Amino acid sequence: MKTKRHDRDGVFTRKGAYWISFTDAQGRRKQRKLKGVISITVAKALRARELENVEKARTLGYTPPSKDTFAEFVSRYLKHQNARLTDAAYERTRGIVEDHLKPVFGTMQLSLIRRLDVQKFLTARLAEVSVETARKEFFVLSHMLSLALDWELIPANVAQAVELPKVPAGRIRYLQPTELQTVLAACPEWLRPIAGLLAFTGMRRSEVLGLRWLDIDRKGERILLPQTKNGDARIVWLNALACDVIDSVKNGAAPTDRVFSPEITPENVSLAFLRTCRKTGIADFRLHDLRHTAASWLRMSGADLQDVADLLRHRDLRMTRRYSHLSPAHLSAAVKRLDRVFGTPLALLKSGHDEVTIEQETVPKYGKQRQA
Repeated sequence: MKTKRHDRDGVFTRKGAYWISFTDAQGRRKQRKLKGVISITVAKALRARELENVEKARTLGYTPPSKDTFAEFVSRYLKHQNARLTDAAYERTRGIVEDHLKPVFGTMQLSLIRRLDVQKFLTARLAEVSVETARKEFFVLSHMLSLALDWELIPANVAQAVELPKVPAGRIRYLQPTELQTVLAACPEWLRPIAGLLAFTGMRRSEVLGLRWLDIDRKGERILLPQTKNGDARIVWLNALACDVIDSVKNGAAPTDRVFSPEITPENVSLAFLRTCRKTGIADFRLHDLRHTAASWLRMSGADLQDVADLLRHRDLRMTRRYSHLSPAHLSAAVKRLDRVFGTPLALLKSGHDEVTIEQETVPKYGKQRQA
């Protein structure tokens, strides 16, 4: 015989303290500890007040701000992000939340965080880290508050009114063709194809090291990346140099195998490349600058900014504008296209210039009538 299920909402005690349990306007069961309450009558009255707020929310479509702290909201936010981000992106987000945001905002009631609190956090971080890092941490905080607003936990996202510092001009360091040849020749044999593919395609280190043979369409001269840093798929188009690199390491491996050994770590690649640059006398050059090298020479070879942005998969064209000064010739060529469009009318205007001038000189000034 089935027993009747008891209502789980109500007033109860746990470890000597009164608790209330109720279902909110969204159908979620809430439990709350009543600090300082020693009477069951008061506990019932407080629960009745919560039920009034629930009924008001259901009737008017208004939800009172949550009393949850920022720390209590963190676990819900990270669970939400874990299902939507790549493993690497999630770890970066989790690190920002746990290491930098939670220590500052953890004890604050989520709905009581002020714009001033966000500004103070941003100012403090700018004194400790780069502008780019501080902005990334701010964007995570703003996204958390935006979700809290969507979930009706807070009345407004106060971070939206905070003015962000401008990002300084991006660093551009690229190699001349002869320098690149020297560096590649000096690379260890295992590193040479990795560095070559980075320079000839503009791919990221993680993309090259995670590359599988099934991702490569050799006949179509392209690489199909199923998931990139931005979390979406993209196509990397191959030139002859990149194809030569791929052909040089082809060893009859299975399609699901990686092109480069899984034992090669990102740290190994960056450190070995840095040592090679020092050995060849190339100063102030890092592995990621091979990506800048590809973008810079694309630009100097006549590729427009949108093409460079598409090939490097820049979501924001402002990231690509750092290369705009590398090809001033295209601006001169662009404006000269007007010669082909307006050449004939301008020639006619020039030939009739004297007649126009004479005719204008016969027009009375200030509307006075010419004497007969």
